[in-house]
Amino acid sequence: MARILVTRPMPGKVGAIVRELGEVEMRDSNAALSDAELRRALAEFDIVLPTLGDMFTAEVFADVRTPRARLLANFGMGYNHIDVAAAHALGIAVTNTPGAVTDATADIGMLLILMTCRRGGEGERMVRAGQWTGWHPTQMLGLHVTGKTLGIVGMGNIGQALARRCHYGFGMEVVYYTRSPKRLDFPARAVDSLAALGAAADVVVSCVPGGAQTRHMMGADLFDAMKPTAHFVNISRGDVVDEAALIAALEAGRIAGAGLDVYEFEPHVPEQLVAMENVALLPHLGTATLEVREAMGMMAVENIRAYLAGEDLPNPV
Repeated sequence: MARILVTRPMPGKVGAIVRELGEVEMRDSNAALSDAELRRALAEFDIVLPTLGDMFTAEVFADVRTPRARLLANFGMGYNHIDVAAAHALGIAVTNTPGAVTDATADIGMLLILMTCRRGGEGERMVRAGQWTGWHPTQMLGLHVTGKTLGIVGMGNIGQALARRCHYGFGMEVVYYTRSPKRLDFPARAVDSLAALGAAADVVVSCVPGGAQTRHMMGADLFDAMKPTAHFVNISRGDVVDEAALIAALEAGRIAGAGLDVYEFEPHVPEQLVAMENVALLPHLGTATLEVREAMGMMAVENIRAYLAGEDLPNPV
């Protein structure tokens, strides 16, 4: 019977179903695996079901030269916490859970666009603090989203889902920058650089995957190209943004605001961002609904089942 380590408590029905797959150890902590736990996971278990924060780096793999583990069935679409090349070099397969997250993450993107452009977080803080003195014609004037231009960085499934919401729901024009050409079923214009995207857009949204190829992809060059009235939103991974450059752009007024669901050194959020009224901050809520998290868990289960049956993995990375 396969030994399976589940690194976090699972949502809803997923935990009980995982326990049917083998001899399962399920941690009751939501903290990321420690250095010792990472190495034990590879050495003592056949299958590991990890998630964001479980840092299976090249150094961790190098310390366990003959791992027992043969599958990391990641819970989540993003897998930049796993050095996939190092895993493959040791014969360890890696899978993820891509399709389940698309609409929920796009919804959070829409929420953050409205929160930062219409100053929703700032307004709620004002009301809760008892500082609202009543409506007046010049109170908290924000950016009218309808009819503006949306710039998407990374036109994958999530980028497309968000673009449809913005175009069909808010009449926004869509421009995008992506590494691979896309055939889209809605009006959108590709641009050939991040600078061109920044110059054209009223709202720029990061929808690219994390990893070495996209680390700090969005930095000073993008923020310098954006309009001083424009807003930046990140619903992808924190390390795709040079957080120091974003803070500098916000502090200097080079951009009007930002909406963030993820952070470069998550869960640490820089004090400068926390102090800014023109920044909307969420605690990585992209997929935070029960039905979506259950669907993610069930995709991880299907990856494990396929591995145990000697079948092709549904979602290899």
